[in-house]
Amino acid sequence: MAARQFHLGWFLGGGFGVHGWMDQWAGNVAQDWMKPGLILDLARAMERACFDYLLLEDSSFVPDDYGGSTDFYLKNALRAPKHDPMPLVPLLAQATSRLGVVPTVSTSFYPPFLLARLISTLDHLSDGRVGCNLVTSTSSRAAQNFGLDEHLDHHTRYEMADEFIEVVRKLWDSWEPDAVVADSEKGVFADPAKVHTVDHDGKFFKTRGPLNALRPVQGHPVIVQAGGSPQGREFAAKNADTIIGSAQTVPQMKAFRNDIRERAAAQGRNPDQCKVLFLISPTVAPTDAEAQVRADHEAAAAAAHVEPGLALMGSITGIDFARFDLDQPLGEVSTNGQQGTLAQFARQGQGRTLRELASGFSLGYTGLVGSPDRVAGQMEDVMDEVGGDGFLIGTATVHRRYISEITDGLVPALQRRGLTRSAYGHEHFRDNLMEF
Repeated sequence: MAARQFHLGWFLGGGFGVHGWMDQWAGNVAQDWMKPGLILDLARAMERACFDYLLLEDSSFVPDDYGGSTDFYLKNALRAPKHDPMPLVPLLAQATSRLGVVPTVSTSFYPPFLLARLISTLDHLSDGRVGCNLVTSTSSRAAQNFGLDEHLDHHTRYEMADEFIEVVRKLWDSWEPDAVVADSEKGVFADPAKVHTVDHDGKFFKTRGPLNALRPVQGHPVIVQAGGSPQGREFAAKNADTIIGSAQTVPQMKAFRNDIRERAAAQGRNPDQCKVLFLISPTVAPTDAEAQVRADHEAAAAAAHVEPGLALMGSITGIDFARFDLDQPLGEVSTNGQQGTLAQFARQGQGRTLRELASGFSLGYTGLVGSPDRVAGQMEDVMDEVGGDGFLIGTATVHRRYISEITDGLVPALQRRGLTRSAYGHEHFRDNLMEF
C-alpha cells in the first residue's frame, strides 16, 4: 500500500540564534545572526515548497552543564546567545502568506494571560497562521532567571502546563466568535453579552478575564508539543494539534505514533486531529554517491569531536557528561530535565561506551541519504510503515545551501510522487494542518 500524502515542517533548533557560524557555507552569519535575513530566507523557501510550518525553538538561559562552566557553550555559540523569537513572528508572517509560524513558549514562566493575548494578537497580524510550541522548560538555570531557586519537579511542571493551556483556551474563548458587531447605526462595536469573564482560580493560576484582545482568527491557534516521557505524551495527546516526534528507528516511530493515537482516543479525541511529525536529518546531494560521502564525512567528524554532542545533551538533561569516562558505558543516570530525551540516550547506549554513544546519537532519524529522488523514496517507505503523519526537518546544519537542497531539491521529488502538497488548500494554518 502506498503512503498517503504527508505533512512537512521545519524544527529550527537554536531558534533565533547562531546557525553554523563555522561552516564553509555559513556566509556572514557570525556577523549578522541577530538580523532576520537567514530565517526569512528559510521561511520564503519553505512556503515555496508548501511546508506546513516553521517552528522556532527557544530557551532562556546560558548553559553551564558541561564541565560546570559556560565556557564551552559561549566559545562555540552552542545554545547561546539566543534572541527572543516573538518579534520575528510578524516579520515571518509578512514575508509569507500561507506558512504556519510557531514560536516556543514556556508554560513554567509565561503568565497565561500574557501568552493568550500575545498569540491572539499575532494570529490576527498573520491572518490566522500562528501556533504555539508549549514547553515546560527543564533547566534550573532558566528557573533561576525567573526568581526560583530550583526548577519545579518534572511531574509538577506537566501538571502546571495542563492548567496553563486550560486557562489560555478559556481566555481565547472569552470573546465569542461574533462578539464584534461594529454596528455604526446603533453605535455598538462589541456586544457586551458576548464577552465573558473567565474567573479561573486553580492550583497554579488565577485570572479574571476577559481577554482584552479579540478571539484569535483560528479560534484556538495550533498547539505544538514534544513530550517524550509518559507524562509528556499524555499531555501532548490531550492538548496538542501536532507533536514533535523524536525516534532513531522506524519501529520506534511507529510505536510512538501508535501510543499517541491510543492516548488521544482515550482522551475522547479523534486521533487524526493530532498530527505526529518526526524529526529527520536528510543528507541530500546530486547523486547517491555524493550524498553518502557527505554522510560519511559528517559521521567521522562527529566521532572525532564528541564534546558538542555531550554538551548539548548536558544542557537538555542537566547532566554534566564531562565527569564520565568516555571509554566506559554511561551507566544509570537520572534527571529533572528532559526525561524522554535522556531515556532515548540511555537506550541507545546499552553495551556501548559513552564515546560511541555520543558520536552516533541524534534526536531524530538520520537514515535518509541520497539523491533527492532516492531520499523521497526512502521517506515514502518510512511513512508507509509508520502510517503518518509527516516529518520535521531537524538538522543541526542550517545555511542557505542546505535550505535550497531541501526546499528546491528534495521537496519537488516528493511532490512528483504525490507525497506532499504542491499548493496550499486553505488560508489558515490549522486548516492546512488538518487537511489530510
